[in-house]
Amino acid sequence: MTMTGESEQRPWGAWHVLDEGDGFKVKRIDVQPHQRLSYQTHEHRAEHWFIVTGKATCVIDGETVIAGPGQTVDVAIGQAHRITNEEDELLQIVEIQMGRYTGEDDIVRLEDDYGRSPE
Repeated sequence: MTMTGESEQRPWGAWHVLDEGDGFKVKRIDVQPHQRLSYQTHEHRAEHWFIVTGKATCVIDGETVIAGPGQTVDVAIGQAHRITNEEDELLQIVEIQMGRYTGEDDIVRLEDDYGRSPE
């Protein structure tokens, strides 16, 4: 279980837990220029992404959605999704996870640029 204030470096950038409680977790996600997260699903949580800076190119169940500062993207439980930063500036997103379980091991990677296996 993660704790408020925890952060982790990833090959694409980093995430930082801003708040956490029963049934939710709030993270800031920093995606470096020209990087992308794995194409993944979650069995136990939905996600709501609020774009703070940059432009997010998101793939949700195979459909591309582009969102900029102040815009949001919703991902339902079980939907395949990926965030890509195709720009030259840092992409920052506030992610709100909602579900009965928000642990980092609730990730099923379908595709990954960095050779990581499903968690």
